[in-house]
Amino acid sequence: MEIRGALVLRKRQVLFIFVLLGLSQAGPESVRYSVAEETEIGSFVANLARDLGLGVEKLSSREARVVCDDNEKHLHLDLLTGDLLVNEKLDREELCDSTEPCVLHFQMVLENPLQFFRAELHIKDINDHSPTFLDKEIVIKISESTIIGTTFLMESAQDLDVGSNSLQNYTVSPNSHFHIKIQDSGDGKIYPELVLHRALDHEEEPELRLTLIALDGGSPPRSGTTLVLIKVLDINDNAPEFPQRLYEVQVLEDTPVGSWIITISAKDLDAGNYGKISYTFFHASEDIRKTFEINPLSGEVHLRSHLDFEAIQSHIINIQATDGGGLSEECTLLVKVIDINDNPPEVTMSSITKIIPENASETLVALFSVRDQDAGENGRVVCSIQDDLPFFLKRTFKNFFTLVAEKALDREERAEYNITITVTDMGIPGHLVDVSGTGTLSHSYQYEVCLTGGSGSNEFKFLKPVFPNILESDLGRKSERSSTFQNS
Repeated sequence: MEIRGALVLRKRQVLFIFVLLGLSQAGPESVRYSVAEETEIGSFVANLARDLGLGVEKLSSREARVVCDDNEKHLHLDLLTGDLLVNEKLDREELCDSTEPCVLHFQMVLENPLQFFRAELHIKDINDHSPTFLDKEIVIKISESTIIGTTFLMESAQDLDVGSNSLQNYTVSPNSHFHIKIQDSGDGKIYPELVLHRALDHEEEPELRLTLIALDGGSPPRSGTTLVLIKVLDINDNAPEFPQRLYEVQVLEDTPVGSWIITISAKDLDAGNYGKISYTFFHASEDIRKTFEINPLSGEVHLRSHLDFEAIQSHIINIQATDGGGLSEECTLLVKVIDINDNPPEVTMSSITKIIPENASETLVALFSVRDQDAGENGRVVCSIQDDLPFFLKRTFKNFFTLVAEKALDREERAEYNITITVTDMGIPGHLVDVSGTGTLSHSYQYEVCLTGGSGSNEFKFLKPVFPNILESDLGRKSERSSTFQNS
């Protein structure tokens, strides 16, 4: 996609960098470490200096530091010992939700010359959450004519832990009519079904109260409970029926809150109260209930909170239609969230070299990363610099890039360079950003590189940052050499 016209140029955000020359190559392949979540601050993770074959005495002189991919200060590098330490308590559920394994990617960056090493920290789950039911009481209406062996779907519990610490089993309090059967949904989740093993009699016992218990697999196991109220009803011989079992709808992520999404409708051949249908969400997580709502009488589904494609691309909603006699039928609503270009690219400068000798060729000048949280073309990013400079952009890994001098520089021939790195996504409309990642053209960032130290010096140094206003006419006159990369 080409960037043309004043409309696009009006949105450009530019990063100016003044260059100094001479860096080393990137480090070895990624190394892996692990730590349990909620580990105390200051806890030892690994000795990076030893693992990477670096002398501890060089860590301070080369300004070694740890940079996490999400730019948060989760970890700390002790420059005196080379130890990598936990800088804050790591909550696996907050960092990774239900994703397993939970991996925190980071790199160690060294200066003079610039050098970086990739690494990743696997955060292990501990059993710090109990199963919980979103409803404190589950009401089930069952006809007294229901045959033995009939099963009734129950609301499932939620457990934020993963693996063996997650939800593993359900039981029910002792009673003479029901037992629990566990169903596997196929996606790693289990659901309880209440199975009738002894006939009900409305006249003998119009209501039953049971306790449903959810157990996880931790040691010791944690549990959660909810009350099950069973109302025994008179005969009702027709259950609601949906015309289809699966409904699909596509919704733009910027759809206003309160908007109508779809109407789900079932039919019941019974008359009177037995033919009246009520609609509810079934096996719905807390996120589903916060995002959508259904009218219990009409079956209309409305948006309750804003959608975010970058967070969740689709929602699977189970809907239950229950008639006045307690018989029910289920269907599934699949809501596909359609991405819009609502996120500008984000640029993070990891390091810029401070001193670059002249006459050094293939010199690594700067290291930076780019990301765009949108998908498809909206998330594909173009990086470019002017085409009249002896520098080029090079992708290192994933979304990291280096700025490299393509030949030796001569101070006597030219003592100063202005380099503009422009980053834009390929969406409609396109977003351009400067290093601040704010999505505006109010300021750009430029660094002056000039010779200092007298006529006998052969080094370039950064002097100061400057923040000029960028005019549209200036942007339109710049020619660029582009390299296109897909964010991953």
